[in-house]
Amino acid sequence: MHGAGNDFILFDNRGIRLTNEELSSLAPTVCNRKFGIGADGVIALQFDETKKADLVMLYKNPDGSDAGMCGNGARCFSLFAVTLGSPNKFTFRVHDKIYKATVQKNTATVAFPLTTRVLEQEIGGQHLMNIYTNTEHVVCAVQEHHLSNEEVLVNQGRALRFHEDFHPVGTNVNFISGVNKTQLCLQTYERGVENLTLACGTGAIASALGWHHLQQAPSGNFNYKVKVKGGTLNVKFSFDEETKQYNNIKLKGPATFVFEGEYYL
Repeated sequence: MHGAGNDFILFDNRGIRLTNEELSSLAPTVCNRKFGIGADGVIALQFDETKKADLVMLYKNPDGSDAGMCGNGARCFSLFAVTLGSPNKFTFRVHDKIYKATVQKNTATVAFPLTTRVLEQEIGGQHLMNIYTNTEHVVCAVQEHHLSNEEVLVNQGRALRFHEDFHPVGTNVNFISGVNKTQLCLQTYERGVENLTLACGTGAIASALGWHHLQQAPSGNFNYKVKVKGGTLNVKFSFDEETKQYNNIKLKGPATFVFEGEYYL
């Protein structure tokens, strides 16, 4: 499946019952675009044995590492769950956090259990916005033409992703250019993929909040359009000017089946 070009291998783990460790070792093999299937990550669906949510989403980066959360993967997971018999509205757990999914045809909306702030940061004379969206992100505002210089973005993204200030887990790096008050363009260097991807859901959230912050916008409810190479994502959120906090965060966008098949373990 893919969500705005961010592609994933999904499978029903309720019967296979691969462990977390087995999933970590499997991911680099199946995500390899030459010797495997090829994907930006692997997602396993299973029941929540803790009964805190309806389902559990287990996500692994192509290098086998964990991600705090994957927004585009969560939307694909939501549609996948519905095709397996889940109702159009359900809850799912990622690590210790409970998310709410709503699926309408080929569009999925995921509500994030998240209250966050924009923290300004300087690294090597570069101004960044550090924004946690249930995974680590920094946002850099650039000129529009800079977004097309992908070789430079990869080098800058890699340098920040591995910068000592973000050790040991590293960070994802987002480059944004505003179009108008509620619309922006985005390129994301993703940790674990170690390259630019066509879309990043949690990066779109961080970027929308960062663009709101740069405009010093007031309190209220907002709906931002984030244009990525793979399509357009919608980020809804609320902002409280007094506490400087963002909440009621929702990520909406397309989820698409590409193919299904069998993979021999």
